[in-house]
Amino acid sequence: MKRILLDRVLPYTLTVVLLLSLWEMGSRMINPLFFPPLETVGESFVRMATGDLWAQVLVSLLRIWTGFLLGSMLGVLVGILMGGLPLARGMLYSVVEFFRFIPPIAMIVLAVSWFGTGDVATIFLIVFATVFIVTINTEDGVYHVTRNRVRAAESLGANTGQVFRLVIFPSTLPHALTGMRVAMGNAFSTIIAAEMIAADFGLGFMLQQARVFLKTGDIFVGLVALGLLGFATDRIFRILIDRCGGEYARVA
Repeated sequence: MKRILLDRVLPYTLTVVLLLSLWEMGSRMINPLFFPPLETVGESFVRMATGDLWAQVLVSLLRIWTGFLLGSMLGVLVGILMGGLPLARGMLYSVVEFFRFIPPIAMIVLAVSWFGTGDVATIFLIVFATVFIVTINTEDGVYHVTRNRVRAAESLGANTGQVFRLVIFPSTLPHALTGMRVAMGNAFSTIIAAEMIAADFGLGFMLQQARVFLKTGDIFVGLVALGLLGFATDRIFRILIDRCGGEYARVA
């Protein structure tokens, strides 16, 4: 217990104290209209927490996770096809690489033209931000599975399904999960820009409204909320990766 406090709790606590101290010092040196003190941000949080802050957060999270899960499932499926079938890789690789370098933000206008403003447009953008990263990582994992392991499983009598379940999938899983973790970061980055333009509710919309009305305290509340949500999501994701990776590593 003491070791955990020293290795984990203490560094986080010192970091938070340092950041808050720097924030308070900065607010005294900069115009409060642009960089409000902690007291102002706290007042904004209390006011927003009794309003619709939690509803805004929930809507953004639902959009993120819906788009992320859809994009991840599609990316894993396409990645497995590309990694396992040379014909599929030859047909799809250039297409995936082409779209991978188009920023999701550049697709906002097209998404609004296709779907209007609201959930469908924002979820589409999250899918776009997710699918190609997961595809590339999954394809790389399948493509680089050691052929000797596959042959060894086949020589022991494993059929195609068993080879995939016991050899290919466990070897590919760390690559796919890494891609999904990176894609989750992209999803959080995309949702704000998407909601600023293609939605009338959510954290991005809230930040946009705060900017219009020069409510700098509200802006910082939204940014802190977004950072905390992203940090918590990444911690949970890392725990799941460690557990799933360890479990499948034992199976393999």
